[in-house]
Amino acid sequence: MKIKQKRKLIEYANVLDQPIRFSPFLFGRDFWLWALLGLIGGSIAGVYWITLESLMHALAGFEGWLVVPLMTIAGLIAGLIIHWIGDPGEIHLIVNNIRFNKGKLNPKNNPSMILSSLICVAAGGSLGPEAPLVQVTGSTGTWLGKIFRLKGEKLRTYSIAGMASGFTALFGAPLGGSLFAVEILHHKHMLEYYRAVIPALVASCFSYIVFALIIHLGLGPTWNFPQYSYEGIFDFGYAFGIAVLGSAVAWIFIFCTKGCKKAFELVSMPIYVKTTLGGLILGLIGYGFPITRYFGHHEINEVIGLNLSWETLLLIIAMKILAISVTVTSGWRGGFIIPLFFVGTCLGLALCQLFPGLNPTLTWVSCMAAVNACVTRTPVSTTILLSVLTGFGHFVPILIASLTGYFLAPRVPFIHSQLKKIESEPT
Repeated sequence: MKIKQKRKLIEYANVLDQPIRFSPFLFGRDFWLWALLGLIGGSIAGVYWITLESLMHALAGFEGWLVVPLMTIAGLIAGLIIHWIGDPGEIHLIVNNIRFNKGKLNPKNNPSMILSSLICVAAGGSLGPEAPLVQVTGSTGTWLGKIFRLKGEKLRTYSIAGMASGFTALFGAPLGGSLFAVEILHHKHMLEYYRAVIPALVASCFSYIVFALIIHLGLGPTWNFPQYSYEGIFDFGYAFGIAVLGSAVAWIFIFCTKGCKKAFELVSMPIYVKTTLGGLILGLIGYGFPITRYFGHHEINEVIGLNLSWETLLLIIAMKILAISVTVTSGWRGGFIIPLFFVGTCLGLALCQLFPGLNPTLTWVSCMAAVNACVTRTPVSTTILLSVLTGFGHFVPILIASLTGYFLAPRVPFIHSQLKKIESEPT
C-alpha cells in the first residue's frame, strides 16, 4: 500500500474516533448572544413604537393654528430635556463612534434620546424614529458586549448588530435593515465591517419576530402602491432619467440643510432656545401645509390618495425639505430616511402629473430610491428596503435608480463621519 493511502486511512480513522458534536461556529455562544441581542432590540423597538403611536394619537387633536403653540412648546420641552439630561447626539455621532471610538455607543445617552425623540416625533417634527431606535439598540449591543468582556472588533460587531435590530424593527426588512446598518457607516466601502453582516442578520431576524409579536405586524408592503408590471427595456432608461431628477432634489435638500445650519449658528444660543425656535418655524410650516407635519410613515399613503396638482406637489416638496432641514439643524431629534422617502414620493407624483405616460409606481419608487441613496450613500440597502416597503418586486429598476443617486451624490457625504479620518474636503 502506498504511503499516501496509508496517511489518508489514518486521517479517516482519527476523524471517526472523534466524538460527534455540533459545529461551534453555528451553535456556539456568539449565535445565542446575537439572538439575545435581537430579542432585546425588538422588545425595545416594540415598546418605543407603541409609546410613540399613543403620543401621536393623543396630540393628533391639535390642528389648525393650535399646531404652532404645540410644536413651540414641544421644542422647548425637548430642549430642556437635552439641556438637563445631556445631548444624545445624532446619526453623525453614531457613525463616528462606531468607526473611530472602537465601536462603543454610550447607553448613558439613551434616556435623553428616548424622551426628546418621543416628544419631537409625536409633536409632528419632520424626522422619524429610526435614528433614536438605532442609537438605543446599538448601545444595547455595546452594553451586552461589555457584560461578556468583548473588546476590539467583536465589540464593534455587537454594536452594529444592535443597530441592525433597530433598523429592522422599524422597516420590517431583516436583510435590508442589516445591510443598512453596515452600509451607512462608510460612504465608499459597503462591507468595510463585513464581519458584522452575519451577526446583524441573526439579530435582525430575532428582532423582527419579537417586534411583529408586540405590535401585531403583518407581512406585506407598508405603502399602498399600484402593482408594477414590466413594460420593456425602456423602463430601465426611465428609472435612470427619473433618478437624475431625484438626485437634483437631494442636492437641494443638502444645500438647504447647510444653509439652515449656518443660520442657526449665526447667534450662539442654548439648546432649548434653538429647539423652541425650531418648533415655532415647524409649527408655522405645519399650519400652512398640514401634509408636511410628521415624518411621512402614514402621510405617504395620504398624499398618494389626494390627487394634487403638480404645482401643489412641488410646493409641498419645498416646504417638506425646509421642514426636514429645520428639524435636523435646530436640535430636534429623529432620522431623515422615511422623510426623504416622502419627498421622493411627492416628486414622483409631480412627474406623473407633468408626464402622464410615465408608469406611476416605477416613477415614485425611482424617485424615493435616488433621493435617499444620494443623501445616505446606501444604494444596496435602499433597494432592498423599498422593494419590501412598496411591494415593488423588480429589483433592477430600483437598483439602477439607487446607484444613479449614489454616483450623483456630492463627493463630500452629507453624513460627514462617513469619511475616513485622513480624508478631507476637496478644494
